[in-house]
Amino acid sequence: MTRVTGDWLTAPGAQAVLKMLEDGGHRAYAVGGCVRNALLGEPVADVDISTDARPERVIDLAKAAGLRAVPTGIDHGTVTVVANGTGFEVTTFRADVETDGRRAVVRFADDVAEDAVRRDFTMNALYADRHGQITDPLGGLPDIEARYLRFIEDADRRIREDYLRILRFFRFYAWYGDPQTGMDADALAAIAANLDGLQHLSRERVGQELLKLFAAPDPFAAVAVMARTGVLNTALPGASETPLGPLLEHESTLNLPPDPLRRLAAIGVFDGGALRFSKAQKKRLEQYQSLISEPMPLPEVAYRHGADMARDVLVLRAVTFGAPLDTSALRPIEKAAKARFPVAARDLKDRYEGPALGEALRQLESDWIASGFTLDKATLLDRSRNA
Repeated sequence: MTRVTGDWLTAPGAQAVLKMLEDGGHRAYAVGGCVRNALLGEPVADVDISTDARPERVIDLAKAAGLRAVPTGIDHGTVTVVANGTGFEVTTFRADVETDGRRAVVRFADDVAEDAVRRDFTMNALYADRHGQITDPLGGLPDIEARYLRFIEDADRRIREDYLRILRFFRFYAWYGDPQTGMDADALAAIAANLDGLQHLSRERVGQELLKLFAAPDPFAAVAVMARTGVLNTALPGASETPLGPLLEHESTLNLPPDPLRRLAAIGVFDGGALRFSKAQKKRLEQYQSLISEPMPLPEVAYRHGADMARDVLVLRAVTFGAPLDTSALRPIEKAAKARFPVAARDLKDRYEGPALGEALRQLESDWIASGFTLDKATLLDRSRNA
């Protein structure tokens, strides 16, 4: 009998919610990502709970147990129960009635197998009770052990229920798949047959899924197959997976943490607006685009935009232009990022005013940068007086 354990399950909050439901005469399981990640030895972020109790019953049981219940998605069967300061999404078993590739009409169900069969991949259809005992209605445990990503039952049907599952397939493969085992042939055939479905998805959903995919430690194998199946160009027209391999090598050389925006920029994606990214994310992609080709020296990039941006531009220029990675640039980058221009406007007010003051400051700053940030305040002011 397979069991799972971990702080995520034994925590007082999780135990309180699961026991509340069990004591009320219902089945209750931690489900999905928490069980999958625990079995794979990966960190667990959130604990979702699945039960045969209807939403109204969950609310009543929570109130009786002195816990707070918030009907966050009650129309879809979800109630958030707050225990020990942590919110747990408790969702009634569901079965699909109708789907259109983006959303589903569901009914409540009493059987855990009905709930399992509407999920996407076998490794996501595993349930654990509060003691850690695993319920595996669809044979997901062998797939977990093999790190093999497989759609539940018919891959084509699963994809047509929600076309975002095409991108989710590659995201989960990037995070949890075994490159030595390869990808499921039925899944790839169904993906290739349903590429047009990606056009029906909102760009926001596509963008958020891609950010998760490109945040994986090594997404290269997944992205390479995305390119071969046509998914990459359908989701990101004009993108090329070719620079991603060298970028990952450079990231390793410089010990850079995974960064989805840096990786998207490497494959030629700069329009964060089209993917509904945040303002900060859009701005960073725009900076990458301008700084990759702009002839601004890397120390100046570090001075104006910080060391992280300069290191990113260093690797992005290398993969964009097929050049070797110049690690000798790292020391000047670190030095420049800490440099502080020694002259202020008040130092020049006796000689300049208005636009002339700004121009004088810009010229002195340019001279200071060109000197490798070595000219001191006295030398710069002397230059200003002699100008």
